[in-house]
Amino acid sequence: MSLAVLALVLAVGLVGPLLAAVRHGAVPVAVGEILAGVVVGRTGFGWVDPSEPVLVFLSQAGFALIMLVAGSHVPVRSARLRPALGRGAALAAFTGALAVPAGLGIAALAGTGHGWMYAVLLASSSAALVLPVVQDAGLSSTPALVMIAQVAVADTAAIVLLPLAEQPSRAGHAALGVLAVAGASLVVFLIVRQARRRGWQRRLHRLSRRRNLGLELREQLIILFGLAGLAEAVGVSVMLAGFAAGLILAAQGEPRRLARQLFAVADGFLGPVFFVWLGASLQLDDLVRHPRLIGLAGALAAATVAVHAAARLLGQPLPLAVLAGAQLGVPVAAVTIGERAGLLKPGEGAAILAAAVVGLAVTAWAAVIARRDAARREASAPAG
Repeated sequence: MSLAVLALVLAVGLVGPLLAAVRHGAVPVAVGEILAGVVVGRTGFGWVDPSEPVLVFLSQAGFALIMLVAGSHVPVRSARLRPALGRGAALAAFTGALAVPAGLGIAALAGTGHGWMYAVLLASSSAALVLPVVQDAGLSSTPALVMIAQVAVADTAAIVLLPLAEQPSRAGHAALGVLAVAGASLVVFLIVRQARRRGWQRRLHRLSRRRNLGLELREQLIILFGLAGLAEAVGVSVMLAGFAAGLILAAQGEPRRLARQLFAVADGFLGPVFFVWLGASLQLDDLVRHPRLIGLAGALAAATVAVHAAARLLGQPLPLAVLAGAQLGVPVAAVTIGERAGLLKPGEGAAILAAAVVGLAVTAWAAVIARRDAARREASAPAG
């Protein structure tokens, strides 16, 4: 791959932030980047070859980094969430129980044989999408805290279960791989915690700031790519390694300096490369040639909203219940794993991503209603 192609990938990736800016954030940046990849990839002009080894390598590094950022959004240190964790886990389990028959039924109707994968997709959520909405809207009620706990549990469970669900025939091998990555992540966490307690990490970060060495970022990337290398060696997706590295970071507290550095690398370079590569890998012509896959996209989107909205039966406000279904990372991971391993039917990856985008539109509406309800309660609250 030439540097000119890399420049093209980054240039067309600008469609993501531009579209998000025009639509005032209603369209996630990643969606615009994927659409740009579709235009320059297999479906469109063919300017970008998604099978080019260097581009595949960079995209995998970007995928791992994106999952690290997603994991770092899980509020594992929040004391306010602990009382809500039990109810949040119960809601996640309830949603998961509904997702299983729905996913198996959709797979049977579509004839894809990927019912367990669909079940994980339907039950999943995205802390990286939901938490910024909660923070921007100032949602701090008990139901909102329960929703955050639900999202954190569902996000984590989906990341662990997806490799097992996507390849049931290799579930035993995949489970061993998951355990290997999880065990290594635990060891890394204990080492990092010990270094933090002894003050070694603080001294390292002070030296880095004083000498502009970027040691915090280097440390985090070593952990990330070390775990990702282990994941590749044991035959599981780097998705799990990236998410585990993010949880380690969330557990110790992410310094603002490191957050800015990670943002620069993830959102400014490797993230756009990954999403443009993903869009370039999709063959949307197959979706047009197989109209039943358009029905698959609609069924997945409708079922995602329905299984999350059912939390209303357990007392959750409907806008918050629907908002908990916001997802992009897990569908993207499912398509990435499936496309690389040749597991998906022609057009199936496009249908999965289309369902995720439709679901995002519905959850965006739910976020607006949740903000409005929060503002109404605040306005009606007695002064003082």
